[in-house]
Amino acid sequence: MVPAVEGRLAILAVFPISFVVVTALRWFIKKRRSDPSLPPGPVPIPLLGNILSIDTKEPWLTYTQWHAVYGDLVFARILDQNAIVINSQHVARALLEKRSAIYSDRPYIATAEPCGWSISFAIIGYNDEWRRCRRLFQQTFRPDSALKFRPMQMRRAREMIVNLVDDPEHYHSHFATLSSSVAMSTIYDYQLSARDDPLVHMMENAMTISLKMMTPERAALLKAFPFYTDFMRTKADGSSLGQSSMVAENLQRMEKHEEASRQMFETALKRTATTAMLGAYETTTSTLMAFALAMVFYPDVQRRAQAEIDSVIGRDRLPTFEDRTSLPYVESILRETLAISRDEKRYPDASRFMPERFLDVNGALADDDPAGYVFGSGRRACPGRYTVDSTLWSAIATMLATIEFSFAKDDEGKIVDFTPQFTTGLTQYFVSLYSFTLLSLIVSSL
Repeated sequence: MVPAVEGRLAILAVFPISFVVVTALRWFIKKRRSDPSLPPGPVPIPLLGNILSIDTKEPWLTYTQWHAVYGDLVFARILDQNAIVINSQHVARALLEKRSAIYSDRPYIATAEPCGWSISFAIIGYNDEWRRCRRLFQQTFRPDSALKFRPMQMRRAREMIVNLVDDPEHYHSHFATLSSSVAMSTIYDYQLSARDDPLVHMMENAMTISLKMMTPERAALLKAFPFYTDFMRTKADGSSLGQSSMVAENLQRMEKHEEASRQMFETALKRTATTAMLGAYETTTSTLMAFALAMVFYPDVQRRAQAEIDSVIGRDRLPTFEDRTSLPYVESILRETLAISRDEKRYPDASRFMPERFLDVNGALADDDPAGYVFGSGRRACPGRYTVDSTLWSAIATMLATIEFSFAKDDEGKIVDFTPQFTTGLTQYFVSLYSFTLLSLIVSSL
């Protein structure tokens, strides 16, 4: 009889636990529905929120599905972290630009310190320290000041072409070298080696870990369970004293400050330089990876761009920044690469790579420029966007003028079929399999 009594006691013990769970769930749902200040969104469950509903490999697909159900502004709870998902430029502009005084702050990001990102001013709160860093950044990278970097950017783009021709299999490394070399030159006036520079490898190793962890989903997980980490800590530092760089220029300005304020200025400069380095590296690299993938899957786009370059420039020289306004289709490719979006209302057939969506009926560029939103909105918009834009254009235009992208072929000459896989993190880019080369190169003129 003892086992039977214990069984009844176990059943009786389950009832109050179940009652508590059901009651908590009903209260949670009622509270969520009765709060008029929150946008619509999926109903969270107690403690976990909506984290079980998010595709951990491709979270953007989950947000796209929520957009279709709940609209342009979606509320979700990731463990104990409230999150707002903005799904349209109109709403982003209304909140982040027109109400920037109250929507320019940053939440606590639990993964920042373990990943070595706590020095970046991009993730600190909206305060005086952030304003000092932002001011230093803008002094170097504002539109008129960024023009002085163009000769260096074009030179680095052409070095990248040589690397691609010599070693096409490691195209991601060559894209990373371009991104890093431009950043190191503009920030520290440090000139990287054209290939296999140790600093580039150091950046790749550090960013591989940190970018995967610096997501809202993982930050919420670490905040809720702070013991759940043992990551490598990485920190960036620079000491080059070049004559035409952000660090050199601001060190000269610092000499004019009083002694009491120099330490504060120096701290802000370290934060700014590190933030510029972190921001420039992976965003530019991932965009070029997306461009390469698009050219492989849409060869007609590639051929049309090459025909435009041949018609406007010929084959006796390479494109320069002076040619940019005369190459609208090349420009539209850059816009489409930046604007890879799932907003079907704004971009019908949004998953298809269609540069012509940015051209009018006469083949001229339309007013729709994704640079207005892909670099962020409001007071937190990327201050280095003009330099990044120039780097991307010089790289894309030079590649279109000199090489041809196509599917790799096996030893029998058959096309190697593959399905692109994308990373998750602060940026997303496709990852190719090590067993094949994506690029097939045809040199036109170097």
